[in-house]
Amino acid sequence: MKSCKIKTAVSWTLQVVAAAILAQTLFFKFSGAEESKYIFATLGAEPWGRVATGFAELVAVVLLLAPPTVALGALLSVGLMTGAIGAHFTKLGIVVRDDGGLLFGLAATVFVCSAAVLVIRRRQIPVLGYLFVATRQLDSHD
Repeated sequence: MKSCKIKTAVSWTLQVVAAAILAQTLFFKFSGAEESKYIFATLGAEPWGRVATGFAELVAVVLLLAPPTVALGALLSVGLMTGAIGAHFTKLGIVVRDDGGLLFGLAATVFVCSAAVLVIRRRQIPVLGYLFVATRQLDSHD
């Protein structure tokens, strides 16, 4: 029983951290901040990629904070951050416009938090969750 409460508390802490990071970047994406425009122009996806990514991140925030959809939100966040980290490794570089690697670090933090939430709530993952449900083995008399 105590283990379950600890897992829930850890999961919620990780969910809030990931959601807070994602939420604070929404302002920059939706307001057309110069850094966001630079990033998506470099990726060849300005403005539609910036707005679509912002919308997907907004959806991830809502899903991460709504108890029935936490696993789906974590899955979406992992996917989005895989793209962000991939963009840093391939086109943007770790440091973007002298940010000291802050954006990369935030993406990595969201990725790790969301991946940990998926491990903790693996049974709730849509379509695949049933694979993680423990089954009782029957005694076989072979």
